[in-house]
Amino acid sequence: MQIITSKDNEIIKNIRKLKEKKYRDLNNEYIVEGIKMIREAIKEEAVINLIVVCEENMESGTIDKKLLYEIAKYECIYVNKKIFSLISDVQNPQGILAIIKKENSEENIDYKEDMIVVLDGIQDPGNLGTILRTIDSIGLNQVIVSKETADAYNPKVVRSTMGAIFRVNIIESDNLLETLKNMKKHKFKVMATSLETQNSIYDVDYNKKVVVIGNEANGVSNEILEFADEKIKIPMLGKTESLNASVATGIILYEYVRSKIKK
Repeated sequence: MQIITSKDNEIIKNIRKLKEKKYRDLNNEYIVEGIKMIREAIKEEAVINLIVVCEENMESGTIDKKLLYEIAKYECIYVNKKIFSLISDVQNPQGILAIIKKENSEENIDYKEDMIVVLDGIQDPGNLGTILRTIDSIGLNQVIVSKETADAYNPKVVRSTMGAIFRVNIIESDNLLETLKNMKKHKFKVMATSLETQNSIYDVDYNKKVVVIGNEANGVSNEILEFADEKIKIPMLGKTESLNASVATGIILYEYVRSKIKK
């Protein structure tokens, strides 16, 4: 078994580059790290281009033998602890990470679903990861993100999805308004969140709807608000005027769940 010990090794240099969005986009790859995430990637049949294992973690038993047997089916490289720390994005790494192929395309929008979530400029990686996890939790398999939205393949986003990244198709739109126009052609109505409306999330029908969640500070962009068929807000009885974007998304999506269960 060959152990890579040089930070100047070309493979190591290319992995380090994947910490930056421009290289993730250029190579169409992203990094997932940790035992749970690797297991999820294998279980969900993600396209795994490479697995990197830290020699010390393997020898200490941190990575169990069953997982080591499973990853042997893929292309693997082995590195020492010093090199692994250079490519890891966490403080206390478990000694295993994988390079995964990104799979997304606007042509892959699934119009069979009765609800589609669209993110218009969400910036916080933690919010984005939680939203992806929430979408997965209610059984939806896709999300549309504007080009202004944070990169869904940012390591912090990937970690916070807890594996949902492998089950939710992330469709990146270069022109969100045009994408929404095309979605309307498939008989969907566009519903945007806004504080400037009297319509409650409890007053609308959730069948064949696109729900647009806006930027944390500014909300949904004006052109999308003007284009929307409906505007909705979460009624609040206290003095707080707005909620965290991921919390608001969760409330709206579980009202969709409640309406489905009621039917």
